[in-house]
Amino acid sequence: MGALALLVALTAPAGCSPRREDATPTGGTAPPASAAPSADARPDVAVGSSTHTITVDGRERSYRLYRPASADLSGPVPLVVMLHGAAGTGEQAEQAYGWTAQADRDGFLVLFPDGLNRAWAIGPQCCGAPAREGVDDVGFITELVTTVGRELPVDPARRYVTGISNGGLLAYKLVCDTTTFAAIGAVASTLTGQCADPKPVSVLHIHGRQDQTMPYAGGPGRRDNGGTGRNPVKIDGPPTTELAARWRSVDSCGAPKVTTDGPVTRTTANCAQGRAVELITVADAGHQWPGGRPNPPRAEKLLDLDPPSTALNATDTIWRFFAAHPQPSGG
Repeated sequence: MGALALLVALTAPAGCSPRREDATPTGGTAPPASAAPSADARPDVAVGSSTHTITVDGRERSYRLYRPASADLSGPVPLVVMLHGAAGTGEQAEQAYGWTAQADRDGFLVLFPDGLNRAWAIGPQCCGAPAREGVDDVGFITELVTTVGRELPVDPARRYVTGISNGGLLAYKLVCDTTTFAAIGAVASTLTGQCADPKPVSVLHIHGRQDQTMPYAGGPGRRDNGGTGRNPVKIDGPPTTELAARWRSVDSCGAPKVTTDGPVTRTTANCAQGRAVELITVADAGHQWPGGRPNPPRAEKLLDLDPPSTALNATDTIWRFFAAHPQPSGG
């Protein structure tokens, strides 16, 4: 599912502690308690996929945590936050985009948070009920990362955020408003609202040129309602090429290098302190996660969803970008 895509607003929330509601191990065995820095906190965090809740800003919020057996908890490990699109859920994102298999191969943790009413708030005009109710989703995600960091040995220099559509908007909002993450991987998304003084961060943006929901050329898409009514949706992002150029300026990058392989064009720039900004354009793709699980035919027809492109594996591409771009020391 990748219906639309938006980001989050505001700042820090109240303290919280996770409560595991169920755990579904997916194989492997946990390392002995003596191997990890905070062994007394670990027994409640199962190997595999588990469901938890925390309370942030007076609201109970839910999320899924994937801990692969391959993660070496004897030292700091990377953490990826995967933000679903509008109409999606954390469970749907876990099943659709291949992040658990990637984590199994490369030994990192993955968080799959749930937006309230299947959407994320970026401001009063987007998106849906969370926007209308003034939900602080930036606060939720930053507190969630902090909470998981108390439970498991998350490396502060290797915290990453990725998202599709509405989730990609929240990912951009997070790197505009906080310094929590070393890099962002946005898919079929854009930047909306204010981002007056962003701090340098590595950016990978993947976008289909035929996307009609988050248009590659910028401006409102087919699901935009001007930010009005009970489910406000206002998408007013810049052209994708201009968005990439803006981050190259923020990151003090050199001139970008452009390469094309079939329908996939990469515009890559190396930046100060080892950061990078890369735009990957898929010429014949719409609003989708390249390499993701195909949509059920009935849902694709009823919801007017674009099929995932097979020209690129977005998950593997994003992870390789993340792995190559931790937070620079001292920055």
